[in-house]
Amino acid sequence: MAMTTRDRARVSLGIQAGIFLAVVIVLAVMVDWSAIRNSFFSIENLGPMFPEIITVGLFNTVKYTVVGFVFGLLGGTLLALMRMSSFPVYRWVATGYIEFFRGIPAILVFIALGFGASLAFGVNLSTLQIAGSALAIVASAYIAETLRAGLQAVPKGQIEAARALGMPAWRAMVTIQIPQAFRIVLPPLTNEAILLTKDSSLIFVVGMAGGAAELTKMGRDGINIYQAGLTPLVIAGFCYLLLTVPLSLLARRMEHRSPRTGKK
Repeated sequence: MAMTTRDRARVSLGIQAGIFLAVVIVLAVMVDWSAIRNSFFSIENLGPMFPEIITVGLFNTVKYTVVGFVFGLLGGTLLALMRMSSFPVYRWVATGYIEFFRGIPAILVFIALGFGASLAFGVNLSTLQIAGSALAIVASAYIAETLRAGLQAVPKGQIEAARALGMPAWRAMVTIQIPQAFRIVLPPLTNEAILLTKDSSLIFVVGMAGGAAELTKMGRDGINIYQAGLTPLVIAGFCYLLLTVPLSLLARRMEHRSPRTGKK
């Protein structure tokens, strides 16, 4: 008797489950669990890392990310408006900025600010100034394109109706277009905050004092100080997850509640 489509789907699912289970068993037998524990989960040797990894490392990571995101959002908004301006020079400047900083690695921006600022201008920036400025410069380029898409997604009829009622163009944009655009782009903006949280680790390239260390710096130092293998980096990674997982869940929830999905 010929198999139905449902029967074939069940057989395929069973085969896939069997292959997956076999791979898991093979890996479980082949892996040296004692070596993995000593290399990645040697928690008993990390007592001195606490609570500094939370009160210093996690706190500084959040601080650098918040400063970079706030100023990146302000810069991205300005760039998005310039990108949509009818004045050609504004469009050229915004386009050049966006394409340049989206096209180069973020680590180059950190190096340029960390070492180039003192050489070119004779000023020594603090770790917070370097991290916040570098993150803001990079974030503004990405946020600008996100906001531009949001602004263009707002129905033009609403702006035209406001102008027909005698509302100035700037007021229509501030009170009608921009608020709706921000509501549309909240999920991708949350994803940008996640990326900035991870990019804050690039500040290690310019060096920093102990009190300015973020999670990755403390994890790297822990490898050299404690005899615990790569466990300090595992702890640092877990601390990053404490920040990024809630943001990911928030972004997913906002995507489901977005007007574009038809859900309220």
